[in-house]
Amino acid sequence: MRILLVEDETEFADTVRGALEREKYVVDHADRLALAREASRLNSYDLVLLDRTLPDGDGLSLLPSLRAGNPGLPVIMLTARGEVTDRVAGLDEGADDYLVKPFALEELFARIRAVRRRPAELGPEEIHVGALVFDVANDEASVAGVRLDLARRELRVLATLVKRRGRTVLRESLEQAVYGFDDAIQSNTLDSHISRLRRKLAAIDAGIEIHAIKGVGYLLQARP
Repeated sequence: MRILLVEDETEFADTVRGALEREKYVVDHADRLALAREASRLNSYDLVLLDRTLPDGDGLSLLPSLRAGNPGLPVIMLTARGEVTDRVAGLDEGADDYLVKPFALEELFARIRAVRRRPAELGPEEIHVGALVFDVANDEASVAGVRLDLARRELRVLATLVKRRGRTVLRESLEQAVYGFDDAIQSNTLDSHISRLRRKLAAIDAGIEIHAIKGVGYLLQARP
């Protein structure tokens, strides 16, 4: 799951981003509206965490451009403006939820899970490939009830490949799903993640093969 965090308070943003990354989300951070618009134009996001008060305007003004290319994109407002009128304005403008600062990180995680469970956005709750079961809402993979212990980026690679199982996924698409826009990416880093993922899937007998399509990307499918 790739999240866009739009927040201008550096210390607060670092705390939230670090906590989300420990939960194995990929997080891009924008500290103003202009950067957030550019990020949303260049990348595809699964969720936006949006501050109301930003140096170059009200976060609510970003909602139309966020939803232009992705009408169902979940948006959670994060703001110190907690008056009823502020909350009502945010929800009426199209935000899916409204979380007033300060808040517990556990509550943020719960609200993220809640907006992802909404029927219009959910799709299949589980994806089955070979012996592997991928829990979409919780971003967990298991075989015969045993949860796979995957590093954050290995999990993001697996999630992207599983959701497009049987189809070739471009290398660029995988890198976009795995890395934030300010991450340094070496030429062989993605291949290293794939190699470790293959070994872990083989060790647990997941019944899955990941094929390299030379010069294009990777394809995941059930083992014949």
